[in-house]
Amino acid sequence: MVKIRAFARHGMVLQLFLAGGIVVPAIAQQPASPAPMTSPALLTPQSATSAATPSSPALPKPASTPAEGSDLVRLGAGDLIDVTVYNVPEMATKARVGNNGDVYLPLVDYVHVADLTVEEAQIVIEKRLDGGGFVRSPHVTIFVDEANSQGVTMLGEIARPGIYPALGDRKLYDMISGAGGFTPVASRKISILHRNQAQATTLSLPRNLTDDLSGNVSVVPGDTINVPKAPIVYVVGDVGRPAGLIVDNGTLTVLQAIALTGGTNRTAKLNSVRIVRKQGSNMTETIVPLKQMLRAKAPDITLQADDILFIPVSGARIAATRTIDAMAQVATGMTLVLAHP
Repeated sequence: MVKIRAFARHGMVLQLFLAGGIVVPAIAQQPASPAPMTSPALLTPQSATSAATPSSPALPKPASTPAEGSDLVRLGAGDLIDVTVYNVPEMATKARVGNNGDVYLPLVDYVHVADLTVEEAQIVIEKRLDGGGFVRSPHVTIFVDEANSQGVTMLGEIARPGIYPALGDRKLYDMISGAGGFTPVASRKISILHRNQAQATTLSLPRNLTDDLSGNVSVVPGDTINVPKAPIVYVVGDVGRPAGLIVDNGTLTVLQAIALTGGTNRTAKLNSVRIVRKQGSNMTETIVPLKQMLRAKAPDITLQADDILFIPVSGARIAATRTIDAMAQVATGMTLVLAHP
């Protein structure tokens, strides 16, 4: 004998067939009107406004792992982005952000995405699709194919000036190394100008970057790093090695400059040393009492950038030196003759 017991619950009939002590469950669907769609669907504006059934909850968003440093990445002009709408393949498109910061997308027309993070741009596009009645409860995903705006500009005394990508966590020393390092005349007082800021930040770096890592600050896309030319003092005239001396992260005096260029020669006119300095469009000369400075009877003078320290030659000393050299040569020759009859 078969006993049938029916229970109605939420439009479903659960029938239990008891036969021979074996319980066999069976679920039957009662006739009902079709349920509303649960997945996002591409709609026309007319069908969206005339739909009587309420919107169903959106499907759960697929799991995704944000890119490293995505909180710092902001879209900008020149970026190529790949836009997809979950479960609506017809909406997939690639677009490049224009110079005005807008990107053109199907149905929603132009959308301004410049200076927005990827997550913020996704929300803006989702609102445009949902508000316009094009897609019900959309889920938009943006991938950056070409991050042309996510770069740091390197200017000045850099081996290879240009724009370098700065995605993720980047440090100042990384960018300098990637650009080939400093030129021989590069200053170590550099400036960093952040995007949308009028005032630059100035840093003083050591000559050898590995000596001090405190200046290895973080840089973000849109930064401009300027490395100026270091101040140079020129020492010319009657010295051992005339040269241009780099003055960076410190000062340089007259005695220090002469020492670095090998000192004065015997024929130097010490009382006529002078500093040639450019002031605007004019050139000025300042007499330097070098002989008294060497005897510690006059204070040392600090040089400025682009100064020319000129040590002239004494004509009388040249004549005396030539006479002494000639006598030495004669004496050497006589010695040689006596040594080899």
